Amino acid sequence: MLASCSPISTSAPRLQVGWARHAEDVQAAQVLRWRVFAEEMGAQLSPPPGTPAGLDVDRWDAHCEHLMVWTLDEAGGRQDVVGTYRVLTPDGARRAGGWYSDAEFDLAPLDGWRSSLAEVGRSCTAPGWRQGGVVMMLWGGLTQFMQRNGLRGVLGCASVPMRDGGHAAASLWARLRQTHLVEPELRVQPRLALPVHELDDTLDVEPPPLIKGYLRCGARLLGAPAWDPDFGVADLPVLQELERMPAAYRARLLRG
Repeated sequence: MLASCSPISTSAPRLQVGWARHAEDVQAAQVLRWRVFAEEMGAQLSPPPGTPAGLDVDRWDAHCEHLMVWTLDEAGGRQDVVGTYRVLTPDGARRAGGWYSDAEFDLAPLDGWRSSLAEVGRSCTAPGWRQGGVVMMLWGGLTQFMQRNGLRGVLGCASVPMRDGGHAAASLWARLRQTHLVEPELRVQPRLALPVHELDDTLDVEPPPLIKGYLRCGARLLGAPAWDPDFGVADLPVLQELERMPAAYRARLLRG
Protein backbone atom coordinates (compact mmCIF):
# COMPACT_ATOMS: atom_id res chain seq x y z
CA MET A 1 0.00 0.00 0.00
CA LEU A 2 1.14 3.56 -0.61
CA ALA A 3 1.75 5.95 2.24
CA SER A 4 -1.02 7.50 4.27
CA CYS A 5 -3.69 4.82 4.24
CA SER A 6 -5.21 6.15 7.46
CA PRO A 7 -8.71 7.63 7.27
CA ILE A 8 -9.07 11.17 5.98
CA SER A 9 -10.90 13.36 8.47
CA THR A 10 -14.25 14.80 7.48
CA SER A 11 -16.74 17.06 9.14
CA ALA A 12 -19.69 15.06 7.84
CA PRO A 13 -21.51 13.65 10.90
CA ARG A 14 -22.38 10.26 9.42
CA LEU A 15 -19.66 9.60 6.85
CA GLN A 16 -15.94 8.94 6.70
CA VAL A 17 -13.62 8.64 3.71
CA GLY A 18 -10.41 6.64 3.78
CA TRP A 19 -8.31 3.91 2.22
CA ALA A 20 -8.84 0.18 2.54
CA ARG A 21 -6.49 -1.27 5.13
CA HIS A 22 -7.61 -4.89 5.23
CA ALA A 23 -8.90 -7.53 2.83
CA GLU A 24 -12.32 -7.16 4.46
CA ASP A 25 -12.40 -3.49 3.42
CA VAL A 26 -11.67 -4.37 -0.21
CA GLN A 27 -14.32 -7.08 -0.13
CA ALA A 28 -16.90 -4.59 1.13
CA ALA A 29 -16.10 -2.36 -1.85
CA GLN A 30 -16.44 -5.34 -4.18
CA VAL A 31 -19.88 -6.10 -2.74
CA LEU A 32 -21.02 -2.53 -3.47
CA ARG A 33 -19.59 -2.72 -6.97
CA TRP A 34 -21.47 -5.98 -7.66
CA ARG A 35 -24.74 -4.50 -6.44
CA VAL A 36 -24.36 -1.39 -8.60
CA PHE A 37 -22.80 -2.81 -11.75
CA ALA A 38 -24.29 -6.31 -11.95
CA GLU A 39 -27.63 -6.05 -10.15
CA GLU A 40 -28.55 -2.44 -10.92
CA MET A 41 -26.89 -1.83 -14.29
CA GLY A 42 -27.00 -5.39 -15.62
CA ALA A 43 -23.27 -5.59 -16.41
CA GLN A 44 -21.97 -8.98 -17.44
CA LEU A 45 -19.16 -9.42 -14.92
CA SER A 46 -16.75 -12.38 -15.01
CA PRO A 47 -15.01 -12.80 -11.64
CA PRO A 48 -12.17 -15.33 -11.45
CA PRO A 49 -13.16 -18.96 -10.72
CA GLY A 50 -13.72 -19.53 -7.02
CA THR A 51 -14.83 -15.96 -6.30
CA PRO A 52 -17.67 -15.93 -3.73
CA ALA A 53 -21.04 -14.95 -5.14
CA GLY A 54 -21.95 -11.28 -5.06
CA LEU A 55 -18.43 -9.85 -5.48
CA ASP A 56 -17.06 -7.84 -8.41
CA VAL A 57 -13.45 -9.01 -8.61
CA ASP A 58 -10.89 -8.82 -11.40
CA ARG A 59 -7.14 -9.19 -11.72
CA TRP A 60 -6.43 -5.48 -11.19
CA ASP A 61 -7.95 -5.34 -7.71
CA ALA A 62 -4.90 -6.88 -6.05
CA HIS A 63 -2.68 -4.14 -7.50
CA CYS A 64 -4.96 -1.20 -6.62
CA GLU A 65 -5.50 1.10 -3.69
CA HIS A 66 -9.19 1.23 -2.74
CA LEU A 67 -10.74 4.53 -1.65
CA MET A 68 -14.02 4.20 0.23
CA VAL A 69 -16.73 6.16 2.02
CA TRP A 70 -18.33 4.51 5.04
CA THR A 71 -21.36 5.38 7.10
CA LEU A 72 -20.61 5.68 10.83
CA ASP A 73 -22.53 4.48 13.85
CA GLU A 74 -23.14 6.70 16.88
CA ALA A 75 -19.80 5.70 18.39
CA GLY A 76 -17.94 6.57 15.18
CA GLY A 77 -17.49 2.97 14.06
CA ARG A 78 -17.53 2.16 10.37
CA GLN A 79 -20.67 0.50 9.03
CA ASP A 80 -21.70 0.31 5.36
CA VAL A 81 -19.62 1.25 2.32
CA VAL A 82 -21.63 3.76 0.26
CA GLY A 83 -19.01 4.88 -2.25
CA THR A 84 -15.74 3.66 -3.72
CA TYR A 85 -13.02 4.25 -6.29
CA ARG A 86 -10.06 2.04 -7.02
CA VAL A 87 -6.73 3.64 -7.85
CA LEU A 88 -3.98 1.97 -9.86
CA THR A 89 -0.72 3.80 -9.14
CA PRO A 90 2.25 3.82 -11.54
CA ASP A 91 3.91 1.10 -9.43
CA GLY A 92 0.68 -0.90 -9.37
CA ALA A 93 0.31 -0.59 -13.13
CA ARG A 94 3.84 -1.92 -13.63
CA ARG A 95 3.05 -4.90 -11.44
CA ALA A 96 -0.24 -5.50 -13.27
CA GLY A 97 1.31 -5.20 -16.71
CA GLY A 98 -0.51 -2.00 -17.63
CA TRP A 99 -3.65 0.01 -17.01
CA TYR A 100 -7.14 -1.47 -17.13
CA SER A 101 -7.90 1.12 -19.83
CA ASP A 102 -5.19 -0.34 -22.09
CA ALA A 103 -7.73 -3.02 -23.01
CA GLU A 104 -10.19 -0.38 -24.27
CA PHE A 105 -7.84 2.17 -25.85
CA ASP A 106 -4.49 2.39 -27.56
CA LEU A 107 -2.84 4.58 -24.94
CA ALA A 108 0.57 4.80 -26.60
CA PRO A 109 0.37 8.64 -26.76
CA LEU A 110 0.49 8.61 -22.94
CA ASP A 111 3.55 6.37 -22.63
CA GLY A 112 5.65 9.31 -21.48
CA TRP A 113 3.13 10.03 -18.72
CA ARG A 114 2.85 6.55 -17.22
CA SER A 115 5.22 7.24 -14.34
CA SER A 116 3.22 10.28 -13.23
CA LEU A 117 -0.40 9.19 -13.74
CA ALA A 118 -2.66 6.97 -11.68
CA GLU A 119 -5.69 5.25 -13.16
CA VAL A 120 -9.06 5.49 -11.43
CA GLY A 121 -11.97 3.19 -12.05
CA ARG A 122 -14.87 1.14 -10.74
CA SER A 123 -16.40 4.31 -9.30
CA CYS A 124 -19.82 3.75 -7.79
CA THR A 125 -22.12 5.11 -5.12
CA ALA A 126 -24.92 3.29 -3.33
CA PRO A 127 -28.53 4.24 -4.05
CA GLY A 128 -29.68 6.87 -1.61
CA TRP A 129 -26.21 8.48 -1.46
CA ARG A 130 -26.03 10.03 -4.93
CA GLN A 131 -26.79 13.63 -4.09
CA GLY A 132 -23.15 14.66 -4.46
CA GLY A 133 -21.69 14.57 -0.96
CA VAL A 134 -20.20 11.09 -1.23
CA VAL A 135 -18.66 11.85 -4.62
CA MET A 136 -17.13 15.07 -3.32
CA MET A 137 -15.56 13.15 -0.43
CA LEU A 138 -14.09 10.63 -2.86
CA TRP A 139 -12.73 13.39 -5.08
CA GLY A 140 -11.23 15.09 -2.04
CA GLY A 141 -9.45 11.87 -1.17
CA LEU A 142 -8.22 11.47 -4.75
CA THR A 143 -6.98 15.06 -4.96
CA GLN A 144 -5.08 14.72 -1.69
CA PHE A 145 -3.66 11.41 -2.94
CA MET A 146 -2.42 13.02 -6.17
CA GLN A 147 -0.70 15.84 -4.32
CA ARG A 148 0.74 13.66 -1.57
CA ASN A 149 2.30 11.21 -4.04
CA GLY A 150 3.55 13.78 -6.55
CA LEU A 151 1.23 12.63 -9.33
CA ARG A 152 0.56 14.75 -12.38
CA GLY A 153 -3.00 13.53 -12.53
CA VAL A 154 -5.33 10.60 -13.09
CA LEU A 155 -6.97 9.00 -16.07
CA GLY A 156 -9.98 6.77 -16.39
CA CYS A 157 -13.13 5.99 -18.32
CA ALA A 158 -16.29 8.02 -17.85
CA SER A 159 -19.24 5.84 -18.79
CA VAL A 160 -22.41 6.82 -20.63
CA PRO A 161 -25.29 4.27 -20.56
CA MET A 162 -26.30 2.92 -23.95
CA ARG A 163 -29.92 2.13 -23.22
CA ASP A 164 -30.80 4.34 -26.21
CA GLY A 165 -28.41 2.49 -28.51
CA GLY A 166 -25.58 5.00 -28.11
CA HIS A 167 -27.17 8.19 -29.47
CA ALA A 168 -26.69 10.09 -26.20
CA ALA A 169 -23.04 9.08 -26.02
CA ALA A 170 -22.46 10.10 -29.65
CA SER A 171 -24.12 13.45 -29.00
CA LEU A 172 -22.02 14.09 -25.91
CA TRP A 173 -18.85 13.29 -27.84
CA ALA A 174 -19.87 15.59 -30.72
CA ARG A 175 -20.39 18.44 -28.26
CA LEU A 176 -17.51 17.93 -25.84
CA ARG A 177 -14.88 17.34 -28.48
CA GLN A 178 -15.33 21.00 -29.44
CA THR A 179 -14.50 22.28 -25.97
CA HIS A 180 -12.77 19.62 -23.85
CA LEU A 181 -10.44 17.63 -26.11
CA VAL A 182 -6.71 17.28 -25.40
CA GLU A 183 -4.09 18.42 -27.88
CA PRO A 184 -3.60 16.14 -30.92
CA GLU A 185 -0.38 14.50 -29.69
CA LEU A 186 -2.17 13.09 -26.61
CA ARG A 187 -5.25 11.72 -28.33
CA VAL A 188 -5.91 8.00 -27.99
CA GLN A 189 -7.85 5.56 -30.15
CA PRO A 190 -10.58 3.16 -28.96
CA ARG A 191 -9.97 -0.49 -29.67
CA LEU A 192 -13.70 -1.15 -30.10
CA ALA A 193 -15.03 2.22 -31.19
CA LEU A 194 -18.58 3.36 -30.65
CA PRO A 195 -19.86 3.79 -34.24
CA VAL A 196 -20.59 7.48 -33.77
CA HIS A 197 -20.97 8.14 -37.50
CA GLU A 198 -23.91 5.73 -37.60
CA LEU A 199 -25.67 7.38 -34.65
CA ASP A 200 -27.65 10.56 -34.11
CA ASP A 201 -25.16 12.99 -32.59
CA THR A 202 -27.45 16.01 -32.58
CA LEU A 203 -29.35 15.33 -29.34
CA ASP A 204 -29.38 17.95 -26.60
CA VAL A 205 -28.02 15.65 -23.91
CA GLU A 206 -27.05 16.59 -20.38
CA PRO A 207 -23.77 14.92 -19.32
CA PRO A 208 -24.17 12.32 -16.55
CA PRO A 209 -23.38 13.81 -13.11
CA LEU A 210 -19.96 12.15 -12.88
CA ILE A 211 -18.85 13.48 -16.27
CA LYS A 212 -20.25 16.91 -15.45
CA GLY A 213 -18.24 16.90 -12.24
CA TYR A 214 -15.05 15.88 -14.03
CA LEU A 215 -15.44 18.69 -16.56
CA ARG A 216 -16.13 21.20 -13.81
CA CYS A 217 -12.81 20.18 -12.25
CA GLY A 218 -10.91 20.83 -15.48
CA ALA A 219 -10.81 17.31 -16.93
CA ARG A 220 -10.36 16.81 -20.67
CA LEU A 221 -11.27 14.02 -23.09
CA LEU A 222 -8.45 11.96 -24.55
CA GLY A 223 -10.40 10.83 -27.58
CA ALA A 224 -13.52 9.23 -29.00
CA PRO A 225 -15.63 6.80 -26.96
CA ALA A 226 -15.11 3.07 -26.84
CA TRP A 227 -17.96 0.59 -26.61
CA ASP A 228 -17.90 -1.71 -23.58
CA PRO A 229 -20.44 -4.45 -24.34
CA ASP A 230 -19.96 -6.18 -20.97
CA PHE A 231 -21.08 -3.10 -19.06
CA GLY A 232 -23.47 -1.86 -21.76
CA VAL A 233 -21.87 1.59 -21.83
CA ALA A 234 -19.83 3.91 -24.00
CA ASP A 235 -16.59 4.89 -22.28
CA LEU A 236 -15.08 8.33 -22.77
CA PRO A 237 -11.35 8.41 -21.89
CA VAL A 238 -10.77 11.22 -19.42
CA LEU A 239 -7.59 12.92 -18.20
CA GLN A 240 -7.70 14.94 -14.95
CA GLU A 241 -4.52 16.95 -14.38
CA LEU A 242 -3.97 18.46 -10.97
CA GLU A 243 -2.58 21.71 -12.37
CA ARG A 244 -5.65 22.21 -14.57
CA MET A 245 -8.07 21.94 -11.67
CA PRO A 246 -9.59 25.36 -10.92
CA ALA A 247 -7.96 26.87 -7.85
CA ALA A 248 -11.22 27.12 -5.91
CA TYR A 249 -12.07 23.44 -6.47
CA ARG A 250 -8.56 22.29 -5.68
CA ALA A 251 -8.51 24.26 -2.42
CA ARG A 252 -11.90 22.89 -1.45
CA LEU A 253 -10.95 19.28 -2.21
CA LEU A 254 -7.58 19.52 -0.50
CA ARG A 255 -9.30 20.75 2.64
CA GLY A 256 -11.21 17.45 2.70
